[in-house]
Amino acid sequence: MKYTPKKAAKLVLEDGTVFHGTAAGLIGTTTGEIAFNTGMTGYQEVFTDPSYYGQVLIMNTAHIGNYGTCEDEVESDGMKIKGMIIKKFSETYSRPRANMSLDEYCKKDSIVAIADVDTRALVRHIRNQGAQNCIISSEDKSDEQLKEELKACPSMEGLELSSKVSCTEPYIEGAGTHKIALLDLGVKKNIIRCLVERNCTVKVFPYNTSFDEMMAWEPDGFMLSNGPGDPSAMPEQIETVKKIADSGVPTFGICLGHQILALSQGLTTKKMHNGHRGINHPIKNLLTGKGEITSQNHGFVVDRDSFSNNPKVKETHVHLNDETVAGIAIEGKEVFSVQYHPEASAGPHDSRYLFDEFIEKIVKNVKQTA
Repeated sequence: MKYTPKKAAKLVLEDGTVFHGTAAGLIGTTTGEIAFNTGMTGYQEVFTDPSYYGQVLIMNTAHIGNYGTCEDEVESDGMKIKGMIIKKFSETYSRPRANMSLDEYCKKDSIVAIADVDTRALVRHIRNQGAQNCIISSEDKSDEQLKEELKACPSMEGLELSSKVSCTEPYIEGAGTHKIALLDLGVKKNIIRCLVERNCTVKVFPYNTSFDEMMAWEPDGFMLSNGPGDPSAMPEQIETVKKIADSGVPTFGICLGHQILALSQGLTTKKMHNGHRGINHPIKNLLTGKGEITSQNHGFVVDRDSFSNNPKVKETHVHLNDETVAGIAIEGKEVFSVQYHPEASAGPHDSRYLFDEFIEKIVKNVKQTA
């Protein structure tokens, strides 16, 4: 068989650094904030996580695509990343359960990717230089053209993105005893699954739903989901979550939901030099003293210095790598949140107990108000 050379592709960073590689996925050009994930497995769950919307993702693992893709290993209705950067891109796969190669999956969802990049050098570069925008192109464009196009890419700071990934109409999953109103800021499917498994009926509401509309359903608990973008760019949702927290109904927030809960209580958030993205992040539960290995995906974090703005908000979890805030609770209320993914798909299950604690709070509250 005659060898066909791969089409060349380029990656240009906002600071002007250029990396060369080969084209994968859709032939085209894409922009977004560059980020890296340290997870060794679960690439399909990662790529379909709505929290990654607007980001071009580096996978630190050298081989990506070797086990293909599977219809039931998704966290949303399709790939949410803006682009993909990898070292070794496998166009073939060997897993019997898989029904499509990663290359076919990328083309189906119009994802531009670049392979054969020295990802170790790239990750070291952005770890030092910090989060920035980038552009990938497998089209015949000069460095100068790509740098000019990159100028139009908006900064993640100040960017609201939940509207791009939230549902547009309410829908119900499960038929359990506990009624959970879930504010969809970009929810992963496994959060809903974890609640349904715990005897819940989950009604998922669009990101811009009013507090009154959700309360009219008479929920036993509120779930504030994960999602993409800058939490401080969502004033309406912050006000809605403030009303939720004041309602007396047990509330659980995850990632973006955690950040918006903090903002609703007068705390502040800040952009990280580099976010936390992977399935190996160590957390300490300050209430129990126990450690957890967690799945994480975020580029913003609650500013610990702002706890002085509201003495009723207490830190419950801390990230052991950089001592950033990883969980909070409101004193005197059944309201809490974490900066990581207890549903952990892909990832470890150390933190699944948080869903059990949420249900326990709901059962306790229902008995007290009966």
